[in-house]
Amino acid sequence: MHTIICRMKPYIQPFERKLALDELTALSQAEPKPLSQKCVTCVPGGEKYIADLWSGTHLAINMPSVGPQPTIDTPRADPFEYEIETDVPAEILIERLAYWEYVSDEKKGFTMQVLREATANLSRGNLPLENFSLLVPFKGTIPLSNRRCLRYGTHGIHEYKGKFFPQLVRSLLNIAQVPANGIVADPTCGSGTTLVEAVLSGFHGVGLDLNPLSVLMSKTKCALLSVPPTQLLDTYQQLKSNLLQVSQTADQALPYFSQLLAADQGYLREWFSEKTLHELDLIASHIHSLADGPIRNFMRLSLSNIIRHVSWQKEEDLRVRKEIKDDENIHPIEDFLAEVDNSMRTLLPFLYQNRGKEIGTFKVDEGTAVNICNLWKELLGQVDVVITSPPYATALPYLDTDRLSLYYLGLLSRAGHRARDLEMIGNREISDAKRRLYWDLFQARKQDLPVSLINLIEKIYQLNSTSDAGFRRKNLPALLTKYFLDMRQVLAGIAQLLKPGAYAYVVIGNNHTKAAGERIEIETANILGEIAVMVGLEQCEQISMEMLASREIYKENAVASEVILVLRRP
Repeated sequence: MHTIICRMKPYIQPFERKLALDELTALSQAEPKPLSQKCVTCVPGGEKYIADLWSGTHLAINMPSVGPQPTIDTPRADPFEYEIETDVPAEILIERLAYWEYVSDEKKGFTMQVLREATANLSRGNLPLENFSLLVPFKGTIPLSNRRCLRYGTHGIHEYKGKFFPQLVRSLLNIAQVPANGIVADPTCGSGTTLVEAVLSGFHGVGLDLNPLSVLMSKTKCALLSVPPTQLLDTYQQLKSNLLQVSQTADQALPYFSQLLAADQGYLREWFSEKTLHELDLIASHIHSLADGPIRNFMRLSLSNIIRHVSWQKEEDLRVRKEIKDDENIHPIEDFLAEVDNSMRTLLPFLYQNRGKEIGTFKVDEGTAVNICNLWKELLGQVDVVITSPPYATALPYLDTDRLSLYYLGLLSRAGHRARDLEMIGNREISDAKRRLYWDLFQARKQDLPVSLINLIEKIYQLNSTSDAGFRRKNLPALLTKYFLDMRQVLAGIAQLLKPGAYAYVVIGNNHTKAAGERIEIETANILGEIAVMVGLEQCEQISMEMLASREIYKENAVASEVILVLRRP
């Protein structure tokens, strides 16, 4: 038994403090005891470090600032140093902890997590890409983050609406006490956050998503973790050289574009100028000349991430509306190279820092979570933990948001878009015929839903029936029926996937609607908790993810209240 002192990240949210203490307890098998803020036994720099930290002037240890630095989040008076008496080696805590900055006994050191996050801070300057290998792995110079870092490693590749925090996933893996080589599942894997953290933790991550772009994202982000950084750098530099030397007036045949389906070509021509299509074709053709694998897929994702910007789609819209722009303001090759360069500045330092670390494996399938028991038959009763953030009721229009990328990359045809969209959990676009079908389904399957939900749906239906509600609000009772019946199947599938006694963590948000002028709360987390119990899971806890009002992160666009729903297979 020995004493270890652990210092928590000082800028985390209250719900993250809870997770931090839970993960430390789970890993150490000991009860953390808070120490005074003035205890500096494990702090390099002692009292001055503490003073600088709370004033917001602490930026790094033994390192000059790198580029413009963010200010520290608002501090609180909560203890951030804790002592434990444990038989667990400090090295285990250093390697695994998510919300902790420093661990000290005879083997003191910064946690692997903060070192990984620190690699993202190297991206701020104009350092030549080939020079990153001189700075990492970190030795004495560590640009510690002083606020939440969400885009380290492969997490920052490609924009994706509604992604959740990687540190949250890592902490839940610790709290769930996933065994060595354990299976971590995410049946609505989105941009791959859970899978990336599972692989980085040495586990086997399995993911599922109906959006083909999400599947490509998740596979690529996981696969890149094992790519040698020098190979990635060499490939990019050669690709960049080729694109900068190419003639932009030669060959108007569009060899890449001409291989797409004729209907997709016709549609895409409505959204891009001929000059833009030519430049995009140069990029796409060079990408497809690369060897098949994660580097080529990374370049495809980088191309996807500029598609909206170089198109005539209104950039601020989630859906597709046209706004024709002058060709003089559209520069696809320049934008593509800037996109790749920006991602490389985060990727390369991370890969150099993580080189030699053992990582896990992964598998990502395309399909709907409603059908997980059939798609993942071999995993029934084998999964150690599920960590997922499913779409919310009347969700973001994921397919519409990336429609141009899906068609241009050949991931989904225009002809198949509508049918795929109707399959999406939380879809909010239905025809009159589908609305009647879902309402009949509600009448036939009420017994499969909680009484609270039945009352809610019937109330919205009655209020909208007696008012001049628009078609979207009139669709809501039918859409809620489909959403919660779909989620019933997802939760029932999760119950069958989990090992007995294993946990599922479902990150979900509540929302609201208006019917006949009345605001009606849709308490999605509570309803899903009730449904989970109906399909055989235990509801252990709900952890509110409410953010401090003073914090700036996603403040304007945050869901009113998000919850971690903690479920367990008996």
